[in-house]
Amino acid sequence: MAQRAQPVIGTTGIVAGGFVVVAVLLSFLGIGLRAEVGRGIGPAEWAAIRFTVVQALLSALISVLCAIPLARALARRRFIGRGFLITLLGAPFILPVIVAVLGLLTVFGRSGWANAALGYFGVPPLSIYGLHGVVLAHVFFNLPLATRLLLQGWQSIPAERFRLAAQLNLPPRMIRRTLEYPLLVQIVPGAAALVFVICLTSFAVALTLGGGPRATTIELAIYQAFRFDFDLARAALLSLIQLFLAGGAALIALWIIPNFPLGAGLDRTLQRWDARSGLQQVLDAIVIALGSAFLLLPLLAIVLAGLQGLPEMPAVVWKTAGNSLGVAVLSILTLLIIALPMAGWISTRRAGGAEAIGLIGLSASPLMIGTGWFILINPIADPVPLALPVTALINAMMALPFALRILVPPMRDTLVTFDRLSRSLGLRGWSAWRWLVLPRLRAQIGFAAGLTGALSVGDLGVIALFADPDRATLPLQMYRLMGAYRTEAAAGAALLLLAMALGLFWLCDKGGRWRAEA
Repeated sequence: MAQRAQPVIGTTGIVAGGFVVVAVLLSFLGIGLRAEVGRGIGPAEWAAIRFTVVQALLSALISVLCAIPLARALARRRFIGRGFLITLLGAPFILPVIVAVLGLLTVFGRSGWANAALGYFGVPPLSIYGLHGVVLAHVFFNLPLATRLLLQGWQSIPAERFRLAAQLNLPPRMIRRTLEYPLLVQIVPGAAALVFVICLTSFAVALTLGGGPRATTIELAIYQAFRFDFDLARAALLSLIQLFLAGGAALIALWIIPNFPLGAGLDRTLQRWDARSGLQQVLDAIVIALGSAFLLLPLLAIVLAGLQGLPEMPAVVWKTAGNSLGVAVLSILTLLIIALPMAGWISTRRAGGAEAIGLIGLSASPLMIGTGWFILINPIADPVPLALPVTALINAMMALPFALRILVPPMRDTLVTFDRLSRSLGLRGWSAWRWLVLPRLRAQIGFAAGLTGALSVGDLGVIALFADPDRATLPLQMYRLMGAYRTEAAAGAALLLLAMALGLFWLCDKGGRWRAEA
């Protein structure tokens, strides 16, 4: 049984989990030492709290409401390129935020494609900045996630239930009432809660599209207190507020996220007969076309503008690209050193505490942890030279929840399957890792490493607190170019950053699957 499997158990998993706990507790200690709770929460802090909650609620609501018809259309239609389109729904997750924002500005900005089309018809231009800009960007990132969750739920309905509905000659409205509505009741709250948590800790979107007293999130307020006022007490107080808000929301989200399978089936794809009328086919086609355009046009804009902007990039862009690449590689190595032992610990002992440790990245934002570490480091050393390694370490911790979700199920299956054989052969410690675990988890390890590298190379969070001009990463340098109105150079840097993120993901994922054992 998995409870008795011993080949990889040892102190390494406990040490890795303890390291994560200590790192987070140290950041909490730094925040607690400087937070002046007695000073109270002023009007500016309340405004940031309200804006953070409102934009997260609107983003979650709009993302899920738009995902319902898109997922339903994809679930009941078969067309050329459907699989490729569903694969592309995962692209925004590894897309650097600052790159996506530039693509959205190209399409929806004041001089963007959408306003050019509106101007042709005499409609006043739209502004992408403020609340609606932040919500638009969050919908761009989270609509694919919500669609994938709903689509997974729709496809979990056994085909036999639809066949039974056909035999009973149920009309489409009865199929919606008996099969689809109960599904939505189970999945929609969890999907909305997950998107809400993600939007609570989205720093780069608020930094580029928010700002101003009426469009400031808690994390943006932390950054402003830190970089502009150097008011560490206020930054620490805001970090505590962010911790309680995001942590509470994360616990609620984990509690209500459902298990998607609704019953046993034969996993057959079924052409739905309840949506074969011409009107329904046209409506589904329109929904799929609009959803695809919303997701793909910003990517196309990045490529077109980036090709024109490559010659305009200053030399410092290449230096910061090297810094970003180094941070990403260090993040990957750190993630594997932490995640693999923790995954072994969870798999062999069903360590619920370890799983909770791995989920810290959903509630403790990088900016909050970076603030705590800066407060602790600043009295004894200059934090600036530590900017890049600290950024790499925090990025690895933020990717840990996703890596554990990828690694634990196949590792648990491997240990259960080969438990008796490993005992009879005396496989323990490194021998078990070398001959049993690593060969069978190469594909999952490569995928987790690629995901970590892509997220790390495009991160604009901790580095914004620590960095100086000599230690900037490519996302931060790109933000500086945008702030200096060097749009062409920023577009070139965006294309370079996009290529680095996708290249890292592809290289690690492909390397993990190359000649991997089944």
